[in-house]
Amino acid sequence: MKALVLSGGSGTRLRPVSHSLPKQLVPLANRPLLAHVLRGVRDLGITEVGMVVGDHAEQIRQALGDGSEHGVAITYLPQDAPRGLAHAVQVARPYLGDDNFLLHLGDNLLPDGLGDGAAEFRGRGDAAHLLVQKVADPRPYGVVELDQDGRVLRLVEKPRQPRSDLALIGACFLTPMIHSAVDAIRPGLRGELELTDAVQWLVDHEVIVRASEYAGYWRDIAGSEDVLAGNRRLLAAIEAARGGHVDPFSVVGSRVHIEPGARVVRSHLEGPAIVGAGSVIEDSHVGAYTSIGRDCVIRGSELSGSVVMEGARISGVMRLTDSIIGRGAELERGDRQDGYRIVSGDHSRIQVPR
Repeated sequence: MKALVLSGGSGTRLRPVSHSLPKQLVPLANRPLLAHVLRGVRDLGITEVGMVVGDHAEQIRQALGDGSEHGVAITYLPQDAPRGLAHAVQVARPYLGDDNFLLHLGDNLLPDGLGDGAAEFRGRGDAAHLLVQKVADPRPYGVVELDQDGRVLRLVEKPRQPRSDLALIGACFLTPMIHSAVDAIRPGLRGELELTDAVQWLVDHEVIVRASEYAGYWRDIAGSEDVLAGNRRLLAAIEAARGGHVDPFSVVGSRVHIEPGARVVRSHLEGPAIVGAGSVIEDSHVGAYTSIGRDCVIRGSELSGSVVMEGARISGVMRLTDSIIGRGAELERGDRQDGYRIVSGDHSRIQVPR
């Protein structure tokens, strides 16, 4: 089995962060989102990965290389424009050949793995196996109707009046039969080739497609709240480490991961949290569920529940919470008592008012 990871989206809902960084590379617990995706792929025993890329192809190539660091071999597959998930499958067809494959959206976080779904797909031998999860509002998703045996009866993309609360998550297992279906469909109302239409084509032609309810954590990383939620979920499972230097005047909680080369001076760090290699935390308080990237400097500040990206500098900013600070960004001063919530892009300079 191969994997097809779709990473061509633009991430407009994550601006200003995604102005210069594709959302698939936004760091969660100090690792790019795609690194977490590849870990899930590798844990299934899949080592051949086709990566569909768009405008940010070069940045993704630089971040992931040939995939060897992640235990896989990546083949990059350019897509000229985001024309739908089924179009991405069409682009990848020469690479996929006659192999079964896992289709995984590159902006979906599934840290609990896909082992149960993979086992059911391999055991049954159906044309496709979808993974679904119950949601309060299915309208933004592909919605699936099932019979009592888990066989798919109907799929609708973003229905105005959903007939089910089962939403497609960002991964599914497919056989080469999907290629005939993709060739048979036409663009939908959004002008895209919809994967839901292709799978519905299989259902309409009496091909067996099943689905199972995914019991693990699933988050579509689309906006800033999703980044923060995903970061919290991953930090909740982080293992403590003391790879850097902590001076005797600092207090570090039991679930704090400090990478080699980091320095903690006269500071208090609560867990779970991570401090990247080469970063300096001085005269500061770092609260729970905070990730601080490589080569950051935090001085005389208080922050919690935030994602601070590589090379950022924060000085004299009190009660910064639930924020995303872009690569190389600079935040200075501020003593307001009701706190701040900031989402900044790369290399921005923000003077926080007193």
